[in-house]
Amino acid sequence: CPFLLGVGLMAVVMPEAPLEKYIFIGAILTATSVGITARVLKDLGKSQTTESRIILGAAVIDDVLGLLILAVVSGIISAANAGGEMSYGDVAFTLLKAAVFLVGSLVIGGRLAPKMFNLASKLQAQSVLLAVGLSFCFVLAYLANLIGLAPIVGAFAAGLILESVHYKDFTERGDHQLEHLVEPIASFLVPVFFMLMGLRTDLRSFGDLGVLGLAGALCIAAIIGKQLSMLGVM
Repeated sequence: CPFLLGVGLMAVVMPEAPLEKYIFIGAILTATSVGITARVLKDLGKSQTTESRIILGAAVIDDVLGLLILAVVSGIISAANAGGEMSYGDVAFTLLKAAVFLVGSLVIGGRLAPKMFNLASKLQAQSVLLAVGLSFCFVLAYLANLIGLAPIVGAFAAGLILESVHYKDFTERGDHQLEHLVEPIASFLVPVFFMLMGLRTDLRSFGDLGVLGLAGALCIAAIIGKQLSMLGVM
């Protein structure tokens, strides 16, 4: 729903723009922040309810679909930058490749992760869990990039695999959960990310009424798209 609304809005507002722009805007509107959703539910004290699990489960599925769209859009834009274009066959192959990678990572990674963490838990050094978890994420991101997908697809697959049950040997001996160990890194890198985005923003563009109008229309399309998505899940 968000993707089609984004493409349709761009076709109405900027009919002269190339198709790649329509698809790019549509892909942007598909993104969902599972982390923000989980934090809001946690702050409300509702994170353990059945409704919260449904919402977070739907958000994860939404993110998987968004990653599949991202894989296709990345291929289309790369082909356009190279002076070519993707055929329908190429699009189908990219979708298949991304789907197989995600499913294969979950199946194979789900079996390998417990053995890998069990072996790593025999090391008595500090921060072993964090090092192994980050290495696992980087390896999957590298493998995704190796087969022509965006590295974030591999990193997302790693996040789905790294359940706390896989590294219970660490938590049973008193180590923190992996998400707690990663929190200091995120606390440093997230502000840097937003700062970089801010530095790259051309504030003069906000003086253009056309830009403000397009931004407002995209916000409305994003809200309606997400509402339609949630109605579909319910």
